[in-house]
Parts: sequence; structure tokens; C-alpha cells
Amino acid sequence: MRNRLLDNAPLIRLAVCMIIGIIIAHYISLPIPMLTVLAGMVAIALLLWKYRNLQSFTILLCFLVMGMFLMQRQQSMSDDSQTISRVDRSKAYFMQQREKLLARFSNNGIDGDAYAVVAAMSLGDKSALTHNLKDTYSVSGASHVLALSGLHLGIIYMLFSLLLPIRRWPALSQLVIILFIWAFVFLVGMSLSVVRSAIMLTLYGLLSIANRDKMSINALAFTAIAMLMWNPSWLFDVGFQMSFMAVLAILLFVPLFEDVFPAEFLMEHRWIKRIWGLVVVSCSAQLGVAPLIAFYFGRFSTYFLLTNFIVIPAAMVILWLSIVVLVFPSLAYILLYIVEFLNASLNRITTIPGACIDGLHPSVIQVVLIYILIFCSYLLIERIKPIMGWRTLR
Repeated sequence: MRNRLLDNAPLIRLAVCMIIGIIIAHYISLPIPMLTVLAGMVAIALLLWKYRNLQSFTILLCFLVMGMFLMQRQQSMSDDSQTISRVDRSKAYFMQQREKLLARFSNNGIDGDAYAVVAAMSLGDKSALTHNLKDTYSVSGASHVLALSGLHLGIIYMLFSLLLPIRRWPALSQLVIILFIWAFVFLVGMSLSVVRSAIMLTLYGLLSIANRDKMSINALAFTAIAMLMWNPSWLFDVGFQMSFMAVLAILLFVPLFEDVFPAEFLMEHRWIKRIWGLVVVSCSAQLGVAPLIAFYFGRFSTYFLLTNFIVIPAAMVILWLSIVVLVFPSLAYILLYIVEFLNASLNRITTIPGACIDGLHPSVIQVVLIYILIFCSYLLIERIKPIMGWRTLR
């Protein structure tokens, strides 16, 4: 029986093969030039055009070898030999503009922990975050709102979609939004999670013009391939791993639970639809990143769901108000009040007994086995979902 995931997302096989190749070359010194091997594999794949299955297998090997070549080339490159590129100069310019925008916040009465949160959420500057504030957000399970990611870019995308005439000039509006998104990416320092989100939103915007499937595992796999071709070392970055695993888990598990409540029931009870949507997305994302958080930080936040009901709406309001305050500084007191309320709420959550489990230190093999178990659970739920029907509330 064929697997629908692999059938609907053929690029995921290519991405996995490339990742395996990068890992092999990272830990094993390869004595032969992999570019020559890659050229030979590509030639073989072209010659096998009459044998589809064999050609498909050879293409997978090509991506495996390409991952090895990319990592081999990355290791041989000397940082000292790299000149300042036009991208680097553009990034430096945007960093100067970010400092000016940050000064506007501080000059309008936003200081202390409130400034640290606003600077991190809106412009990606985490330099003002104190150890106590980081610990509060970590224990409560809200650290993800301090690191710019798909949540923040999604809010910005939604804001521009409301302001621009999407229905009247869809192509032009999408292109303008994409330009603003990438300007924001440069403005906040081009962190890996933001770049990943920007690439996916770019695909989303372009595919929406053509009325195609806009957000899929295929798009996520394409994003991973593109980013790793640019810099294969990003694979070993914590932010890169957590960003992709969170989105992958959302794309896998959210559709499985969409039909737990009948569509008619959700149409009649919109508040249940919103609450259920937030629950499913939060749990799916946590499922994707929890093993990595335990591995890198030795912690699991038990009240992450309660936290998300507070921080996600608050993050949306804070991000929108931050933009408003930059234009109308007199409204800074509203932003200050909301941030202080958020910080106080999270601090209260950290005082609840059992707010987090510390001392978790799984090995690499254990983390891999946990992800295998999660993926097997996904396959099992996918199989039993048609049998159960999820239609018990009719």
C-alpha cells in the first residue's frame, strides 16, 4: 500500500537524502572529490530515462551525493578568503535602520523588561533580555515568541493582506507583500527561522497567484533544500532544526484532527473552532520541538498550552502596536501596558507547581527514536482516522 505522505510530497525524499549526505560528510572525512561523483551520478540518471524506478532511485542518490559535496565544499572554504558581498552591505544598512527604530521605543518611555520584550518580538533584538526574563519565558513555554519565526511573519503578512487590495490586484499585492517581508527579514538580522518563514511565505504568495496548494510539506521540503544548498552547515543550527520540526509537525498532525468536530458544528460555534484550532496547532508544534528542547535545554514546559492561549494573542497585539507606536509615539503607553500584563501573566504561570520538568538529557539516539515513534503514531492515526470517522458529535 502506497503512502500518501510520500506520494503528495515527493520533495521530502530528496530533502531527506540531502540531509543524510550532509551528515555523512560532516562526520566522515571524504578522500575523493564529490563533485566528480555527483557529475557521474547525474549522467547515469539521465541515461536511465527508460527505467523510471531505477532512475528515481538514482536521483535520490544524486541528492545524497550532492549533500556530501555541499558539506565537503563548505568545510574547504576559508572564512578569511570571503569578501564582503552586496548582501552583507545591505544587511549592515538595515541593521543601522533597526537601531534607529529601537531608539524610538526607548525614547517613548518603553524601558526595562518591557523594552526587551518589544525589541525581541518586533525587531529581533534580544540583547536587552535579562537572565530572569529569559527564564520566565522558558519555564512557562513562551520562548518561541521571543525568537522571530513564522508566527511573527505570518502576523505581518496578514496585516499587509488587510491593507493592500488583494482581491482587486492579487499579483501586484502579493509581490509588494513579498518585498516587505524580505525587507523585514534584513531588518531583523536574517535569523534562520525568519529566512525559513520568508521563503515559505514567498512560495505561499506566488502559489496563491496561480491558485495552487499554498502551504504544504512539499513547500517545506523545497525550503529546506534551498537553504541547505546555500549553507549546509545550517543543518546543525538549533534554530534551524526547531523551526523546521515545528512546521513539519503542524503540517502533519493538524490535518489529522481537522475532522474531530463536524464542519457544521464548527460553523455554528465559531469560538470552539478558534479554540480547537489553537489547541491543535500548539500541541502539534510542541510535539515537533519537545525532543529537541529536552536535548538542547534539558527542559519541558508542562503548561505550554495555557501559555499559548495568552502569548499568541498578545504577540499579535504587541507586534501590531509596535508598528503603530513607531508612527504614533503617543500610543506607547498602551503597548507598555500590554507587555507588562504579558510578563506578569507568564511570571504567575511559572509559580504554579510543576510548571516545568528539568534535568532531561536524552541522547541523540533517544531523540531519533522519539521522532520515529512520533512518525509511527502519525501513520497509525492516518490509518485509523477513516475507520473512526471523528464524527461523534453530530
